[in-house]
Amino acid sequence: MPVQTSRRPQSLDPGAPARVPPIIPTQPGPGRGNGGSRKRGRRKDPLWARLTVIFGAVLMMTSGLAIVGSKAVIGQATGNIAQRNLLGDAGKTDAEGGNSLDGPIDMLLLGVDARATWAADDVRSDTIIILHIPASHDQAYLISIPRDTEAQIPPFEKSRFKGGTDKINAAFQAGARNGGGWEGGAQLMAKTIKKMTGISFDGAAIINFGGFKNVIDALGTVRICVSHEVPSHHMMMVDGKPMWNAEAKKTGKPMTPVVHKKGCKEMAGWEALDYARQRYGLPNSDYDRQQNQQQLIKAMAKKATQNGTLTNPIKLNHLINAAGKALVLDTGNVPIDDFIYTMKGVTGNDLTTLRTNGGTYSPNADHSRESLNQLSMDMFQAVKDDKLAEFVVANPNVLSTRK
Repeated sequence: MPVQTSRRPQSLDPGAPARVPPIIPTQPGPGRGNGGSRKRGRRKDPLWARLTVIFGAVLMMTSGLAIVGSKAVIGQATGNIAQRNLLGDAGKTDAEGGNSLDGPIDMLLLGVDARATWAADDVRSDTIIILHIPASHDQAYLISIPRDTEAQIPPFEKSRFKGGTDKINAAFQAGARNGGGWEGGAQLMAKTIKKMTGISFDGAAIINFGGFKNVIDALGTVRICVSHEVPSHHMMMVDGKPMWNAEAKKTGKPMTPVVHKKGCKEMAGWEALDYARQRYGLPNSDYDRQQNQQQLIKAMAKKATQNGTLTNPIKLNHLINAAGKALVLDTGNVPIDDFIYTMKGVTGNDLTTLRTNGGTYSPNADHSRESLNQLSMDMFQAVKDDKLAEFVVANPNVLSTRK
């Protein structure tokens, strides 16, 4: 099925050929009008989204140059990737650049741990990342928004949500209720972030956690440097094979804890994802997890550019097929091949990961939620003004400590 080319694509019919996994529910989304606001839609993405989405947006959009150098090849390779309305009215207006890719590009990256047993309207987006590419198109930055950040979530008609104050990860759930679906959840999340930071978006991406593992497996392995030893909170080894805790217990066999030891090593998909999921036992909990997930994304982008995947049509199609089963993109009215080709000068080595709140918990007045400190808000303003490089030079402490 060809990629849709409308800037604000409509939702696909659930009965259409499987370009989106059936476990990812969809809802109709508005198209972009000719007026000042860009209508976009989006989906919800939990914790794994950070990894997953970033794969889609960063791996594919910051590695465009290596894809055989041909837009035709890029278009063919990405033909099975679904496009949906993932931003609603949080897209850039015509005054902010509209559909033009000549200026800076900002994408909202989300991920979901989509499980068949979870209701479509009862999932929170624990993983939230902003991808910023300056107008020079020669660099890419990743900034994570802490899931416990207190946010003013605006009203959302589609889900009949009246608005309120909550942790930002609740915005997705609020938008998904009452038939809003994952696209409604994504749209409300985008709207909430725009209200909080002032940033409008050119695109968005969502990827399913399980699909992300397939992408890493398609790459073979990724090199990850573990900064703090941490035991897995989710998996055990049984007969030398990794298993989810619940499944491992059912075997009745001896179980060995999975422990991610300090140091650098090549990790398979299951191991890299399990490590990136951990927050219990880490000095800065979710903030360490944010950095570890950003590190994984960067490692994936590097691996794709270094092992010839993006210059080999066969390897490339294998990789994209692995991602296409779980990845959904919103590139607006811009065809995917144009979107990717615009960023052909960015590689995995040009991907810079940044920290909010100095990389540690920043409680608000009642200590039940977090607030973004002034430095973090200044960083988001620098994104909006396309002056992030200058901001980082002036504030090097926002750089991630991961290799």
